[in-house]
Amino acid sequence: MKFIKNPSKGTWDLFCKRPGLDVSELETAIATVFSEVKEHGDQALLDFTKRFDKVEMSRISIDLTSVEFSINPDLQKAIKLAKSNIETFHNAQKEIPQKIETQEGVTCWRKNAAIQNVGLYIPGGSAALFSTLLMLAIPAKIAGCRNIVVCTPPSESGSIHEVIGWTCQLLSIDKVYLTGGAQAIAAMALGTETLPKTDKIFGPGNQYVTAAKQMAQKYGVAIDIPAGPSEILVIADDSANPAFVAADLLSQAEHGPDSQVVLVSNSKTLISSVENEVKNQVEDLPRKETALQALENSIFILIDSIEDCIDFSNTYAPEHLIMAVKDAEALSDKITTAGSVFLGNWSCESAGDYASGTNHTLPTNGYARSHSGVSLDSFVKKITFQKLSEEGIRNLGPSIETMAEAEQLQAHKNAVALRLKALQNV
Repeated sequence: MKFIKNPSKGTWDLFCKRPGLDVSELETAIATVFSEVKEHGDQALLDFTKRFDKVEMSRISIDLTSVEFSINPDLQKAIKLAKSNIETFHNAQKEIPQKIETQEGVTCWRKNAAIQNVGLYIPGGSAALFSTLLMLAIPAKIAGCRNIVVCTPPSESGSIHEVIGWTCQLLSIDKVYLTGGAQAIAAMALGTETLPKTDKIFGPGNQYVTAAKQMAQKYGVAIDIPAGPSEILVIADDSANPAFVAADLLSQAEHGPDSQVVLVSNSKTLISSVENEVKNQVEDLPRKETALQALENSIFILIDSIEDCIDFSNTYAPEHLIMAVKDAEALSDKITTAGSVFLGNWSCESAGDYASGTNHTLPTNGYARSHSGVSLDSFVKKITFQKLSEEGIRNLGPSIETMAEAEQLQAHKNAVALRLKALQNV
């Protein structure tokens, strides 16, 4: 952990840099994966699974309609609670079309239309991320996406991870494709004999998955958001509980050695206490070595005021921001750049990761400056409509003609002129 005292604002950008992820070096390998999947389809996916996952299978799809999974009852209850909260929050994001008369006889409106074919990538390596399945499949279903393709790596036995399979059944997803890594992204971008091509791909992953999602865009397939290592920034003052802050920082550090962990405070005493708590708590973590690697690149920054701490956070643009300060909600209006914000000592980042209801698929690597996290809007297109009556074209037509003529687009002018002429004969 690096301690930085009162850096000048002119140097803040230096502390906001993330480790570079140069996907250009991976492009050749990813291009080969796409080429193999395009040419050999399912067989390429089976071959890649054997090579990378060390699992030999005869087919990539699994029908879950008649499969039974044994899941701990407490975990079942927890997942059902999370499902309910996520549904409640995302259902509230539905929009009712409003018809607006911009002038007499001219009516405009907009509606949401679901993206018909979406692909959800659910990591299943060292940890089967059933929570990501909840975060992606629930808004996809609420939006009304017709075809939801779920890809996840197989377990060591060549089947689906139990908790992912059970969660799929809970969400009424009957078919899953057991393929992971860059090849799964390629399959959803291109389609195979059994795996349908999708129009937009969602889900986190390692650097190969990230590079593959970027490659998918070259094939005209959209992706959710640019992704990088997970990150958290905590703003804390003397009212914060050092043990809580340390636990929140470690909750991100255990994700991976490249996870980004930042503490910003106006209290040197608080920073020192958190540092001690981190050293104590990390010893008990099963993923201790991973967390320690992430902590090597973490920074603890002392800044004079909480207002300046917030300014630093807005410059950093964190994926997750915790405000463990007095009057956190009152200060929240000053937050302009973050993926998801957690207010007060009791709002742990883990709540958003699992069960509060907000989505945990968020922009990283500074992309919160220009991107939102996944929401219901991520699964829909916005289509605008307009309807002009006879009166409407009479009122608006002359202005359209004038503008079209100014741009020397005669056919545009004619489309109006013919209608106005026809109305003269009525």
